[in-house]
Amino acid sequence: MKHGEEEKHLTTKLGGLKTMPFVISTETFEKVASFGPQANMILYLINEYHMSNAKGANVLFLWSAISNFMPILGAFLSDSFLGRFRVIALGTFVSLLGMSLLWLTAALPQATPPQCNGLVTESCASPKAAQLALLFSSFALMSVGAGGIRPCALAFGADQLYNPSNPENKRALQSFFNWYYASVGLSFMVSITVIVYIQDAAGWVIGFGVPAGLMFLSTVMFLLGSPLYIKLMPDKSLFTSFAQVMVAAWRNKHLALPPMESDPGIWYYHKGSKLIAPTQKLRFLNKACMIGNPEKDIDMDGRAINPWNLCTVKQVEELKALIKVLPIWSSGIMIAVSISQHSFQVLQARVMDRHLIPGGLKIPAGSFGVFAMITLTIWVATYDQIIVPLLSKFTKRSRGFSLKERMGIGLAISCVAMAVAAMVESKRRATAIRQGLGDEPHGMVHMSAMWLVPQYSLIGLAEGLNAIGQIEFYYSQFPKSMASIGVALFALGMAVGNLVSSLIVGTVDKLTSKGGKQSWVSNNLNMGHYDYYYWILTISSVINVFYYLICCWDFGSSDNKNKIVWDEEEGTEDELELELGDHAKGVASH
Repeated sequence: MKHGEEEKHLTTKLGGLKTMPFVISTETFEKVASFGPQANMILYLINEYHMSNAKGANVLFLWSAISNFMPILGAFLSDSFLGRFRVIALGTFVSLLGMSLLWLTAALPQATPPQCNGLVTESCASPKAAQLALLFSSFALMSVGAGGIRPCALAFGADQLYNPSNPENKRALQSFFNWYYASVGLSFMVSITVIVYIQDAAGWVIGFGVPAGLMFLSTVMFLLGSPLYIKLMPDKSLFTSFAQVMVAAWRNKHLALPPMESDPGIWYYHKGSKLIAPTQKLRFLNKACMIGNPEKDIDMDGRAINPWNLCTVKQVEELKALIKVLPIWSSGIMIAVSISQHSFQVLQARVMDRHLIPGGLKIPAGSFGVFAMITLTIWVATYDQIIVPLLSKFTKRSRGFSLKERMGIGLAISCVAMAVAAMVESKRRATAIRQGLGDEPHGMVHMSAMWLVPQYSLIGLAEGLNAIGQIEFYYSQFPKSMASIGVALFALGMAVGNLVSSLIVGTVDKLTSKGGKQSWVSNNLNMGHYDYYYWILTISSVINVFYYLICCWDFGSSDNKNKIVWDEEEGTEDELELELGDHAKGVASH
């Protein structure tokens, strides 16, 4: 944090606990509003827009991919140009506009194709280009809005409380993070249960109207608190720093690298930095911090004249740290594919007995994802307090499993989850055929939807191990100033995973339907072979586990003796980055 910004925190009457109701209520309403429509969206696309199962799933995969990618762009705009307040304000407004358009698709009869009572969507009228344009515009606007809100909300709330001179500062931040995390968890639970129930019971007009109304409240609450907020100005983004290193290395490609044991004076670093010479890995990047001509590269104060021609050793090592974790990051793409399979499971649950107990509560098909969330929440809540002390007795390590072990176990459990999904679908399909429902895709199968709970729970456990382990691993390899990059990498992995999911579904549908055959991902679940589709994911996940082991072997040890000693300052905004990085992992795992 710059000195002027710190003075602003100390002398102004802005910020503080009085802003918390606005910040937390804004985030709560936004989360319920944005995630509420997603859980049941596959049914809306199939029933109202007459899309095939495969096409509907692909649309949702692509929507999720964009939604996971946009926060990276939002973080860049916030850090480099607009600041957190403006990005969040724009995000809430754009999200409100997107949800209003989505509500219009349900409220206006002209926005969807004519109703169709056919058992298969092939016999129904296809949506017109204008109708699809309205629908996809709503998805795009919601993704852009999420890109403004999600990367900035946690840090913006922390900005309101951060005051290094206050001895109660750390406790206030911890309290805020706890309330923030609780509000996120509650929001997801309400989205998957209450909003989905409203959609099933009252229809799409009210089911989309409620989230739009909540998004309106979110926007109003955030803007009402505007006079009270601390609004920090943007600073240089890490993305800009990475770009500078690559450009400088390219521009200095003509320079000859010195011997390994060379004079540190040829390297550019700031006064007082612990990093005075670059490491020998990825040596071609070292040219970015190599002083070729002191008269042209350095000014009278010892600063680089052009940061796009000469970077510090620290900047170079930060980019190297990012590149070094990319192979392990890529191994997380396949688990993102497994996590994103909710759409097909909704279609399975729709034709199964969804009563929690015979004659009791009937769970909406789109609400079964709550079991994954419950499992993930239980794991997060019990890991540090119960599981770690038990594991430490056997592993002789204070943290139980190492971070790479946690990630690997999560990948292995995701394999089991997909195998269970394949076996359950095989049983459901066989039961449907025995009942004579082969040509009745909407016929109710005499099989409890509770059979789907184990695969949801396993996915929740796999996510709790791998996703949170991923972010902690990135954080352990990066300096505190790069804490947000770990969350950004996880979001990017989810985005790529959604794209891979779309590619797999499209490929399976195209290859298995050749020659007039029934596609494995047919609109008729009973005639298709979704169990084969899940086995493809299982085999791919198993291969990915072996790929992960190779990546871990290539990465080497994470012992302290092999770590770079970064320039870390105490009593500065690095403390806030530390807190944000630690707590963002829980939020990102959802």
